[in-house]
Amino acid sequence: MIKKIIAVCLLSAAVVSCKKETAVSETKLENDSIATTETKEDQYKPIDTACSPAHKTEDYITSLQWYRTKIEKEMAGNSPEQNDNVYEDYLKIRGKYIECLMNLHTDILDKYVNYYNYDKDQYNLPDNVKKLASELKKEGLEFREVGEGITEIWTVPGYYSSLFKNKVTPDYEVYISQTDKESESNYAADAGLIITWEQLGDRLMFWENFMNKYPKSNLIKAVKQDYKIYLSDYLLGMDNTPTFERDMDKGTGKLNDENRAEFNRIIKKYPNSNTAKKAKEAIALFDSQMPIDEIYEKINGER
Repeated sequence: MIKKIIAVCLLSAAVVSCKKETAVSETKLENDSIATTETKEDQYKPIDTACSPAHKTEDYITSLQWYRTKIEKEMAGNSPEQNDNVYEDYLKIRGKYIECLMNLHTDILDKYVNYYNYDKDQYNLPDNVKKLASELKKEGLEFREVGEGITEIWTVPGYYSSLFKNKVTPDYEVYISQTDKESESNYAADAGLIITWEQLGDRLMFWENFMNKYPKSNLIKAVKQDYKIYLSDYLLGMDNTPTFERDMDKGTGKLNDENRAEFNRIIKKYPNSNTAKKAKEAIALFDSQMPIDEIYEKINGER
């Protein structure tokens, strides 16, 4: 009887021991699996931002996705000021990858304009271009015709706002929101303005107000450059959409009625603004019949 009891105990002990070993073994396998997965994730490195013909579309898309995930994690624990720097760095990295994608697909970009069917007012894209468009869409990219038969790869409007909203300082938030809004449509193409003169006037006032509200912003330099370009186009126009009618014999110009009306709108609505001041100067210079070349120099409108 005692021998039977001892045998049962030994058998029970063996079973318990086996169960423990099995549990430990399963736990070890599970932990090893997690460790392996984490190691693979940790070991992934995005490709260099220097363009290389050895890299494929998926390499750039995967790297872009990696950077997006990375900064989303970083921003969660950052201050708004730190995230301002994250935005600046991310913008540069993203820009370089987009440039590489454009270099990689010059053949498609060169032909893209030919895929447009004017009768049906739509694109008829071949399968390889559809596939590429689908890949680009994964990371917020799209084809954009910019005029003169040129097509580029652009970030879709709203992308940066969705990523950085409520994570950066107020000046950066306003800047990102406005630049996203302005990217919704082309500003100009074929050496001519596409948006209306009124829309351009409103843009000028937006950026002038921005500079007045955030004079110490790290974005001021970039905003001033954009404002200067917008102001030049607003006062003098572009090659195919000038603000004046030139007298070839005299070398002078007559301000177009629609531009005079727009200048007066800004002057009336924002009388104390720099934009209104420049609009007044432009009206006076054109009315004085000053030669066009001198007007350009006088109001610093040369591009």
